[in-house]
Amino acid sequence: MLKSFIKRIGVMNFIVLLVVLSIIIVSEVMFLQGQKLEAIFIAFWAPTILGFMNYLKFRK
Repeated sequence: MLKSFIKRIGVMNFIVLLVVLSIIIVSEVMFLQGQKLEAIFIAFWAPTILGFMNYLKFRK
């Protein structure tokens, strides 16, 4: 199941999705530890990375 998903979206897209997921998890942990401003700052990275990925995809 995972191999077919990776094959369908591509290895690089899968890696980017893993990075985005890890950013979201780190942001949640920081928020729960009381570092709210830092967590919000880091949380903005995920949509920025996804937006940049979409820009590059549609630019072709």
